[in-house]
Formats: sequence, structure tokens, C-alpha cells
Amino acid sequence: MALDIQTVPCLSDNYAYVLRDAGTGTVAVVDVPEAAPLIEVLETRGLGLDLILITHHHDDHIAGVDELRSKYGAKVVGAKADAHRLPRLDVAVEEGDTVEVGGSAGRVMDVSGHTVGHIAYHFADSDAVFSADSLMALGCGRLFEGDGPMMWKSMEKFIALPDSTIVYSGHEYTQSNAKFALSIESGNADLKARAERIDAARANGQPTVPSSLAEEKATNPFLRAHVDSVKEAVGMVGADAAAVFTEVRKRKDNF
Repeated sequence: MALDIQTVPCLSDNYAYVLRDAGTGTVAVVDVPEAAPLIEVLETRGLGLDLILITHHHDDHIAGVDELRSKYGAKVVGAKADAHRLPRLDVAVEEGDTVEVGGSAGRVMDVSGHTVGHIAYHFADSDAVFSADSLMALGCGRLFEGDGPMMWKSMEKFIALPDSTIVYSGHEYTQSNAKFALSIESGNADLKARAERIDAARANGQPTVPSSLAEEKATNPFLRAHVDSVKEAVGMVGADAAAVFTEVRKRKDNF
């Protein structure tokens, strides 16, 4: 059975997510930038909390974990490779492991690059992937710890997922990401149309996250390093996709 997923804005531009498995009533959250907004949602809906799923160690994704754990007695799940710099883990996971949220099974993906040890959770039955700061709407996370080839390997894992997948990423950066994407592929009609929709949504105070993987594949330059039009745009026709990705990421860093 598909998960019920609620987006919860936190801090200035973060997103966390409340997941509920209807069949069992099991509740999980993905990342805890701060506890208060998540507690408010859980209390308003009359929900407990069973699991806290962590994507990576940055403080704006884990600052409220211990408060939620203390309040609800939830089990904390995170990357085994990152256990030394995460809140205490009850369940340490790695690539290919499964996390059960009631009757819904989430596959753990190693998507290192933004950080080494960043993971995503793919719930195939719900057509959902929680990517945080790896794949983002029209972007990807800055490479604080990994390098271009490492992050491109992670992007390839997202490319391999079904187009129907919905991408639940970690920040509301889409409008600025769109400006950069247009600097790479100004002739991409899908991108131009998407950028207009994004501007309209933000003008009305609407979120642009989550996004569909189909539109990310069609418009996100960081998922398109293997596409000829992106290679041409950066003057790297015939180059390896990992090298093209690295160049695109460097340009974004300096944009």
C-alpha cells in the first residue's frame, strides 16, 4: 500500500517529510531540521512517531532528531558509514538494505557526493524517493566532501529509477536552480516551460518540491551530463559524462 506523504517546511528553506503507512498506521519522518514543525504536524493529525530516517549528517537535517526521539521513542535510522557523525543510530543501513515503514519497503541508496555517506530512500510501491541534498529539484547538492565522478555515479542511480518516481528533496532552491539550468540549456523547451511554472508557483508562495523524476530527467542539467545538448553547451562534445557533470557542477558553484 502506498504511503501517505506530507511535506513539512522547516527553517528558512528546508523540507522534512511525514510518512504514514495506512495499512498499519506506522509513521516515519525523513530528516529533522528542527523538531517543532514536525511535532505540530504529528499532534494536529493525532499521530505518534515510530521511525526517524536520516539522509546525511548536516545539522540542517538532523538538529531536531534527539528531541523527537526523546518525545516519541522513535527508532533512528541512518547510514552505517556515517554513524560516527550522526545522532545515535538504532538501525545502521547501507546500499541495498531495506527499511520497513509498516507494510512499505524502502530501499537504501548510497548517493554520496554532497557528503560521503549521504543516503536516499526509495519506496518503489509509493513511487517516491527521498533524496535530500543529493538530487534536488533542477539541481544537486554542492560537493562538500565527494567529487564529480562520485556524484555522477549517484545521479546515474536516480536516472535508473522509473520516470513515474516523485522526488522529495531537501530544500526550496528550485527558482535559483532554474536560472542556472537555463544558462546551460537555453534552448530546452521543457526547461523554459518549467521555469515559468516555477516562477508562478513561487510568486504565489507555493512550493516547487516535490518534483517528478520525469521532468528532472528532461530539464535538470545534473541528470543530463550524458546528453549531447549539455555536452555541447559546456564545450565537451564526446567527453565522458562524469567529466561533463564535474564541469557543470563547477559552473554552478561559480554562477
